[in-house]
Amino acid sequence: MGRPTTKPATDPDHAARKVTNDGLPLPRRYLAIGALCAGTALVIIDGGIANVALPTIARDLGVGSSAVVAIVTVYQLMLVMLLLPFAGLGERIGLKRMYQVGQTIFTVATLLCFFAKSLPFLLVVRGAQAVGAAGALSVSSALIRQTYPVKQLGRGLGINSVIVSSSAAAAPTIGGLVLAIAPWPWVFACAIPFALVSLALGRALPNPRPGHAHFDVLGAVMCAAMFGLVIGGAESAVHGNSPVVSAAIVATGVLVGYYFVRRERQDANPILPLDLLRRPVIALSVIGAYTAFIASMTLLLSTPFRLTHEFGYSAALVGAAIAPWPLTNMIVAPMAGWLSDRIPAGLLGGVGMTISVIALLLIAFLPAHPSYFDIAWRMALCGSGFGTFLPPNARLIIGSAPRERAAAAGGLISTVRLCGQTTGATLVAMLLALGVGAGRTPPLVAVGLAVIAGLCSLARLRPSIRNPTRTEVQGDVPTLKTTR
Repeated sequence: MGRPTTKPATDPDHAARKVTNDGLPLPRRYLAIGALCAGTALVIIDGGIANVALPTIARDLGVGSSAVVAIVTVYQLMLVMLLLPFAGLGERIGLKRMYQVGQTIFTVATLLCFFAKSLPFLLVVRGAQAVGAAGALSVSSALIRQTYPVKQLGRGLGINSVIVSSSAAAAPTIGGLVLAIAPWPWVFACAIPFALVSLALGRALPNPRPGHAHFDVLGAVMCAAMFGLVIGGAESAVHGNSPVVSAAIVATGVLVGYYFVRRERQDANPILPLDLLRRPVIALSVIGAYTAFIASMTLLLSTPFRLTHEFGYSAALVGAAIAPWPLTNMIVAPMAGWLSDRIPAGLLGGVGMTISVIALLLIAFLPAHPSYFDIAWRMALCGSGFGTFLPPNARLIIGSAPRERAAAAGGLISTVRLCGQTTGATLVAMLLALGVGAGRTPPLVAVGLAVIAGLCSLARLRPSIRNPTRTEVQGDVPTLKTTR
């Protein structure tokens, strides 16, 4: 796609590209993988570890439970608002620089969390953490594409998916262990070793030449405002006391989004990647990912309420019953990523969502008095289905984007994941408010969402959708033969 065949001598990756023409050479590739894994673990663990410490923080700082929840919502909201703008900025200033600057900001903010003595100060530094996390996550998928050979891209994204899911699953456990032996500020500080490892190995990260297009500051502000107002308004509608104000906030966000999209349509490299979404294969992948993340979050958040209220499970047994989901995902996701380098992602996604639909139906219609095993194997089956769907889906989005737009594609993946999870959390809160969130309704809703994701995946097998994208990608990366 217009990439020059030679690079100046000052390009730090020129020699590597000249030798391998694809991905980083060994052993540098292993060092870069280590940096990306440690950095991803840092952001995911320290982003989710605060959840378990909220009651302790509320007690020590003398604030109410409803107020302390802002520690989580501020972080999530800032992430969603900044991922796409930072992906665009990373394309301009360089992927490696964006990633390491983001990690540095995150590390400094994490250290400041350790010294927080009031809720307002803690909210400020949590917002700073989100800024750094957005900087790193916005370009991580693009760096993965630059690190691995094209024939191993699915494997790389599968490994990254395992790091994300295992870190998210481990965060509450790590937080609980830390709180058992130390005050809550150590909950934030325990992720610092991951930061030091990632920054030390970061010299090995690929450093492709940045683009020279002008960064649209106004567009970045409008993008952040659109996501912030719409998601913030939806959250306030569930948790607040003024539906009229919440509706006004959402409507303002929609209005900003309308003018933002009109403005972005005129840009050759838009912050909101409309150029990528015009490709049917990417648009279908994004819709499928969004509905899949809503479905998974709907089930994972509603299941503890059902197990507690309907079946009388203790908190420890609830955690043990849900654990097979991430544990199975850790095994299945890298296998699915590896297979996506050889088998059409549309087929893998269809199989994965078929497994998930069956598992969700089995969870919805549990026996009247389910044993631990009755729940555990169903959760494992469901986790394997989503693990089969998500890495190939992400591989298709990244692999179908032109190389110079890989950061935008990666930012799109992360934004869709966070938006889907946030939508799922809001949906569960709404179902609970309606009195149907602790029964079989949430898994049945998840069934419908999983069916949509599966249909989107299977639709990508149509030659009229798949083949044009393959031609476009091969024009950008001649060695790519496996994009489906």
